[in-house]
Amino acid sequence: MRFLQQLLGLALLLWGLYLLGNNIIFGTGPHPYWWRGIAADLSVGSLTAGILGLFTLPRSLHSYAWGLIFFGVIFVVASGYAYLRPTSLWQFFLWTAMMVGGWKLLTEA
Repeated sequence: MRFLQQLLGLALLLWGLYLLGNNIIFGTGPHPYWWRGIAADLSVGSLTAGILGLFTLPRSLHSYAWGLIFFGVIFVVASGYAYLRPTSLWQFFLWTAMMVGGWKLLTEA
């Protein structure tokens, strides 16, 4: 029974994240500052190195890989914009409820 509860929680969490993530657009545009292109390049490089590090480095070095992923996310924010497609309040409430409910089912003892 516990396994089914965790499986349902994981499914709800991932489904809610998918539906929310499906409506978020990350983009870049022409910027008058020269450093915007460098930040975009650093974000792709940092995220790629961090993900590769999580899969290839020993467990003792995973904190460095997570640091690279963190800096990659910061560079994404610095190099562009995030846009949420127009959605209804009901859809946003449903996605949030799915994620929180799934997390509670997954972590509850």
